Amino acid sequence: MTPRPTTAPQPVSPCDFVVLGGTGDLAMRKLLPSLYLRDRAGQLTDDTRVVALSRAGLDDQGFRAKVRGELARFVDSSAHEERSVDRFLERLHHISLDFDEPADWPPVVELLGCDPERIRVFYLACAPSLFGPVSHRLHEQGLVSEHSRVVLEKPLGTDLASAEAIHDAVGAVFEERQIFRIDHYLGKESVQNLLVTRFANVFLEPIWNAHWIDHVQITVAESLGVAGRGEYYDGSGALRDMVQNHLLQLLCLVAMEPPTYVNREDVRDEKLKVLRALRPITGADVTALTVAGQYAAGLVDGAAGASYVEEVGLPESRTETFAAIKAHVDNWRWAGVPFYLRTGKRMDRRCSEIVVTFKNVPHPMFPGSEGTEEPNRLVIRLQPDEGMRLHLTAKEPGPGGIRLRPVSLDLNYAQAFQTSSPDAYERLLMDVVRGNPTLFMRRDEVEAAWEWTEPILQAWTDPRHHPRPYPAGTSGPSAATTLIERDGRSWHESSL
Repeated sequence: MTPRPTTAPQPVSPCDFVVLGGTGDLAMRKLLPSLYLRDRAGQLTDDTRVVALSRAGLDDQGFRAKVRGELARFVDSSAHEERSVDRFLERLHHISLDFDEPADWPPVVELLGCDPERIRVFYLACAPSLFGPVSHRLHEQGLVSEHSRVVLEKPLGTDLASAEAIHDAVGAVFEERQIFRIDHYLGKESVQNLLVTRFANVFLEPIWNAHWIDHVQITVAESLGVAGRGEYYDGSGALRDMVQNHLLQLLCLVAMEPPTYVNREDVRDEKLKVLRALRPITGADVTALTVAGQYAAGLVDGAAGASYVEEVGLPESRTETFAAIKAHVDNWRWAGVPFYLRTGKRMDRRCSEIVVTFKNVPHPMFPGSEGTEEPNRLVIRLQPDEGMRLHLTAKEPGPGGIRLRPVSLDLNYAQAFQTSSPDAYERLLMDVVRGNPTLFMRRDEVEAAWEWTEPILQAWTDPRHHPRPYPAGTSGPSAATTLIERDGRSWHESSL
């Protein structure tokens, strides 16, 4: 197959990327490799700079040497070109900074200059508790102008009150249009293609409702445990870490009404309507409609895997590493359609997917047929191997009557477009520079998600509540299977 011609990416405006926590894991594993790849693709102008602020005590050359080694680890060898690496490294600067020490700031101010027209992107790759104080310090040093943007990483608080406090503190310095709350799931090609699939294909929209759809499943399963992130994760858990943000954002994209245009505020307005239409889960409903789990020792890739409490060294921990929820969107489009959400660590596979299962045909027209007739399903794979598969029923070829057989229409993005999908951060960082907030969360979205999640969270933190154990390397606790099977349904577990 001849590769399709692609349009070269358009360069973004000249800017300064300023990364607070510029020598940390996020910067080295995601941010700097993504900026390198966008530079290699020609999207960074010659005068664009990347400035790392941290306590590492490095000068520019020491920082560049460190980044050179990390790019070799985190950039695919096919894209690791010495000439491109050298050009990118020349953009890099490092300033040692204790943000709370006034004497450390003059070199930052001197390097960034005072051009009020210059776009400055402040990426706060630091603890959420520092988002407000760092924003205040940036303002105090005269570094915030109307062309500045600030990027906030999750978690945005641990509950509604703490999220509101962070928003108030950052909002005292930056206007809402300047604040980009990043959820990397929204930058994935397959997530954006969900919007195109829904709204650019006329045959889907008429059946995208409760009349034709039986239920929706959203699964984000991870085979890894929490080794290396135990301190953070034990204060978070699956509900805060994944459900409140990633899974609810995916639910919104599946359930939202068609926006006028897929741009800026239109999409975010429609997502907010979905969050506000979510049926509250409170009181006894928490027990009936949710399952919390925690992985125990088990077999992982054929080898013995430790339990969660062994990995984090906290034998009394009740933090959930698995969550399953049956949710409803109470509006005309989705009345009566359950949305089953599931996420967990140390599961039997790494997979993120959305499964839309349609209702059975209203009348069986082939009473004498053999074989299997299954409901139609649209499976949207987010990772790995991004793609879509539409499951249909067809007649198996051959004489002697009708034999029904499930078949599928497949779309594998890498094969169809003869190219690999860019990392989500690559797209999202460029959107920040452009000032395009479409794929970022707005304050009212985040707070609406917390408002829905908080009653579940409070019930799960009750001392009498204990997460259900499940062996590492399995699909989760048996209670999650019961949650969906009592409705006469089952979790989708196939490869695609």
